[in-house]
Amino acid sequence: MMPAYVSFFGLKEAPFSKEIADADLWLPSSKSAVVDELCEALSERGSAVLVGEPGVGKTCVLRALRHRLAPNSGFRLTYCHNATLGRRDFYRLLCHALGLTPSATAAGVFYAVTTHVEQLGHDRLHPVFLLDEAHLLHQDVLDHLHILLNYQWDSKALLSIVLVGLSELEDRLGRRHQRSLSSRLHTRLRIDTLVPADTAEYLHLRLARAGCEKEVFTSDAIAMLHEAASGTLRDIDRVATAALREAARRKKRLVERDLLARVLDLDAEREAAA
Repeated sequence: MMPAYVSFFGLKEAPFSKEIADADLWLPSSKSAVVDELCEALSERGSAVLVGEPGVGKTCVLRALRHRLAPNSGFRLTYCHNATLGRRDFYRLLCHALGLTPSATAAGVFYAVTTHVEQLGHDRLHPVFLLDEAHLLHQDVLDHLHILLNYQWDSKALLSIVLVGLSELEDRLGRRHQRSLSSRLHTRLRIDTLVPADTAEYLHLRLARAGCEKEVFTSDAIAMLHEAASGTLRDIDRVATAALREAARRKKRLVERDLLARVLDLDAEREAAA
């Protein structure tokens, strides 16, 4: 059942849902450049680290990367986001993600993963492990990743790893005992928050794709929304959805500054009461 505001504004779907196809993801030029740099790093069989604050679009960048590196592109992408596991369970998770039957021992699961990587190399496929929430990686796992990247006496680049996480990940990688891993992460990227013009473009595009043929947010409401969301996509989605619901409840076809201010006040009250 569609929310009431969707029919009120004549939309065909909820405009700010996370359920959007990779091909329809919106990326500003700054994030498109990040995808370009990741593609270039992977084409050179390198590894990378990508950091940014919560909600700025790190996973969206990974989805755009997945779309860019289609199955016939010579890459095999494996995405993992359960970063709190110990080393053996981490490799067991990788085995499951790769379609392998994990062994009971730590050495066995590591051998299964590395043998699979080597087989993909023989098949002219380059595996890429995308490790999301990497700032939460168990220390034993982080300490072992440089070994996972070592093949044939460290003479072959058979695997790429992309570590994705919050800014704390940079601090962890900067520690002296992580230099073996850090030295293998040649590409280091950061995603920043949106600028106001990006927010306006994002709102317009998402509403247009949902079937809206006219502007719904006034310019001053967009400026207020951008400031309230601190330029993060996740909070923009949440606040914009709440504003549409409130506008529909009031039978208003336009989200103006005073209506958005009321939405933000209600949001603040709910947070204070939680």
